[in-house]
Amino acid sequence: MTETISGRVVRPGAVVPGSVEVDGPTILDVTERGHPGDDIIVPGFVDLHCHGGGGHTFTRGDAEAARAAAAFHLRHGTTTTLASLVSSPYELMRDATAAYLPLVADGTIAGVHYEGPYLSHTRCGAQNPAFLRDPSLEELTALVELGEGAVRMVTVAPELPGALAAVEFLTGHGVVAALGHTDATYEQTLAGIAAGATVGTHLCNGMRPAHHREPGPIVALLDSPSIVCELVADGIHLHDGMLRFAAHAAGPDRTALVTDAMDAAGMPDGRYELGGQEVTVADRVARLARDGSIAGSTLTMDAAFRQAVGAGLDLPAAAEMAATTPARVLGLADEVGALEAGLRADLVVLAPDLTVKRVMRAGAWL
Repeated sequence: MTETISGRVVRPGAVVPGSVEVDGPTILDVTERGHPGDDIIVPGFVDLHCHGGGGHTFTRGDAEAARAAAAFHLRHGTTTTLASLVSSPYELMRDATAAYLPLVADGTIAGVHYEGPYLSHTRCGAQNPAFLRDPSLEELTALVELGEGAVRMVTVAPELPGALAAVEFLTGHGVVAALGHTDATYEQTLAGIAAGATVGTHLCNGMRPAHHREPGPIVALLDSPSIVCELVADGIHLHDGMLRFAAHAAGPDRTALVTDAMDAAGMPDGRYELGGQEVTVADRVARLARDGSIAGSTLTMDAAFRQAVGAGLDLPAAAEMAATTPARVLGLADEVGALEAGLRADLVVLAPDLTVKRVMRAGAWL
């Protein structure tokens, strides 16, 4: 059964007044036509970095909570998401990976992202320092084998002992290696990139600041053609000027909007938990109770999209950063991430003010 959705269709590099024709779970065609209406149609969002939302978390290995978190973000237009853990004991990483295998199999999530525990103590941010440790090939081998393709990304600090070997192992086994929560020098960051890393985890946050005599990881990541830089576009993690600068410096094909959301996304202010640590949320901002460090976000991808456009990016660039580029990072560009014939019918219908009106995933309206 076919269906036609009309509006201003956001395609790579252009906004086309027209229609998306859907046949079952697949986009059949995108056509131009006059006066289609004011709705804006964008590809379903792809979130590389999400810890939870709607009062539910990905971080504890609870499959039902993970389903609920994915459903919450789906209502905000995220049709493809990774379930991100935080720094944890090996046993929790193992059990969570096993628990999430059925969710990967049925498409609820696209896979698992380990944000840690192989991170810098100096730049740990809201990561629990009690669980940080040097990269372990023994742990990674067991987890990757257990995941059978479900482990999609691992964030490491490249300056740690064994980090470069870990990056080489991950990339050699089809897992995206990301660099983040790092106090690395410029040269140490470049070594991680040379070893095969292809993502910078939430650029600028949890990183040694840039300096004109020691550029550090921020400049190394932005300036490396093989790296896609994650940007938490909530107006809190990044000033809009930095968001715009990073997007212009690297280009939308090398920048990806992410939420870094925790379970407090979509929930009232109050007390929450992340990685065994108390978090206080006030006026959208999540901070560790112990030291005030920013602790993830309360962001959704539709809000990130609006923030990017509000910062001065055009609709095609924002859509590329919210869908096309992250889909390519995951090796899913031939399945999702754009409004093109043959791809899965994942799309979001936005009102002129960029708020979500409807969400379609695999040809089915939410």
